[in-house]
Amino acid sequence: MATQIDNEPPHIVVRGGAEDFRQRITAGKHTLVADEPPSAGGSDDGPDPYDYLLASLGACTSMTVGLYARRHNLPLENITVSLWHSRIHGRDCEECETKEGMLDRIDVEVELTGALSAEQHAKLMEVAARCPVHRTLTSEINIRLRAAEKSSAT
Repeated sequence: MATQIDNEPPHIVVRGGAEDFRQRITAGKHTLVADEPPSAGGSDDGPDPYDYLLASLGACTSMTVGLYARRHNLPLENITVSLWHSRIHGRDCEECETKEGMLDRIDVEVELTGALSAEQHAKLMEVAARCPVHRTLTSEINIRLRAAEKSSAT
């Protein structure tokens, strides 16, 4: 039996074997696959974990911008969010607090199409930086890791 934290069922369950990197992800009623590329020893049967992280940020950014535009009747037609993940030296990052070691960097490029004024475009770019996933990734994150309780049926 799966352990529930704070009496809530898990929203995401990831299952995989020890023989390869392929993982089956259950997110509510949706089933996804994650894997690593062949260069990392995987079979490339699905996006890698960082692809999912970037997809989450990109989807949230686009949804947030679209919602704001709809609520304010802005003439936004399409949103394209392109993302890249890299590792950089802290000393090479002017805007970063950490100056030692390696840091993760996510570059996000947002393309907005439609008959937007410069002011409307600027406001939507400001809104893009406030999507919930962006705020989560730039805040302090506390991850509680623990072993699952063993089922008596095993």
